[in-house]
Amino acid sequence: MAGEELFGKAGAEGPTAEASGAGGGEESFRQAPLAARMRPRNLAEYAGQSHILGPGQLLRRAIEADRIQSLIFFGPPGTGKTSLAQIIARQTRSKFERLSGVESNVADMRRVLAGAANRRENTGQSTILFIDEIHRFNKAQQDVLLPDVESGVVRLIGATTHNPFFFVNSPLVSRSQIFELRPLSEVELRELLARALGDTERGLGYLKITAEEAALGHLARLSDGDARKALNSLEIAALTTEPGADGVVRIDLAVAEQSIQRKAIVYDGEGDAHYDTISAFIKSMRGSDPDATLYWLAKMIHAGEDPRFISRRILICAAEDVGLADPMALVLAGAAHQAAEFVGWPEARIPIAEAAIYIATAHKSNSAMVAIDAALADVRSGRTLAVPEHLRDGHYAGAERLGHGVGYQYAHDQPGHFAAQDYLGAEKHYYQPTEQGVEKKIKERVEKWRAQLAASRKKP
Repeated sequence: MAGEELFGKAGAEGPTAEASGAGGGEESFRQAPLAARMRPRNLAEYAGQSHILGPGQLLRRAIEADRIQSLIFFGPPGTGKTSLAQIIARQTRSKFERLSGVESNVADMRRVLAGAANRRENTGQSTILFIDEIHRFNKAQQDVLLPDVESGVVRLIGATTHNPFFFVNSPLVSRSQIFELRPLSEVELRELLARALGDTERGLGYLKITAEEAALGHLARLSDGDARKALNSLEIAALTTEPGADGVVRIDLAVAEQSIQRKAIVYDGEGDAHYDTISAFIKSMRGSDPDATLYWLAKMIHAGEDPRFISRRILICAAEDVGLADPMALVLAGAAHQAAEFVGWPEARIPIAEAAIYIATAHKSNSAMVAIDAALADVRSGRTLAVPEHLRDGHYAGAERLGHGVGYQYAHDQPGHFAAQDYLGAEKHYYQPTEQGVEKKIKERVEKWRAQLAASRKKP
């Protein structure tokens, strides 16, 4: 059958009670979502995360040698945090206890910790305490874990979608190894879908199904690295599509498109995705890549980011990274910010995109930022310079008797509207103009003026 693959066969037996791992038997197991049934049972079945589980990688070596201490896994949903914790417990022959940062309380923790201590004393078996959404525990709840984690009563595995360095207590983080789980690639998701279609015990292999490559590719792509979403969307497609006259369920691209919702961008307005995305946006503008700039901007727009937040970042980038190489960047960024404030989404996308593209393609210079930071460093750490007497206010009676304003040269009365006089009381060159864009001409003027001032200082 062109463009299709055939998985499973008619009349194949369903999963056994042993395969289900549940007291309810085959039927209750079959009612569980496909993603739950297809959880990997060992590292060989585990998909993705080769950066920490590939041959020779630290976590894999620790699991195989049973040298696991406390771990914290963080990453987007559907990347295998819970599955990996269960595999570790099975591989290390540990008792697996599970708590939730949303539902569990201190009493639950004390019960599990007491049971772990008794188990270790009476049988010598270790306990893996898996806490899902560990960042939901407050400081006091997390502190309850510290003594037993430190003494080895339990081996903690925490899971979170948030960066633990920001959302988990420092004492707990310092006692744990941190591993980031990444979204699965389309290839890895495609392999998972094929495995589920062919698995007669836990997957959909007991059915007669054909699935087009384009359909599976669509599910993998729109799942955005989330294995759970990919598998459950496949199950919806398989169980809601009427079989043909030959009894075969055919999953084509149209069925796949109906079976998976519009791609939900992984974007937490107060978490890592928020800051990581705006960071990528700014660095793309700074790096002069308009295409990357537009992609990260589109992601923020799609996720519903506040347009004023984006336009403020563009304003900062215009001043910090374009600066005097193209002063119009700041003007355009300011106009875009006003437009965003005035019209909001969706129209604000146009002036914001215009400003972002302008900055991405403009000449770059950070000389203004470097200059003011250098001057600030001197003010903070050095001796405060007195205002030279000829620059002091002379517009009051008695100022001349104090010498204030005496000898000041009015610049517009001088040739070229430049007066070679000391404006600082010290020879400091904070501003170092570049030769980028407009600033090249600025550099020529500044060097000329500095040379005239240096010559005037040498005169007796």
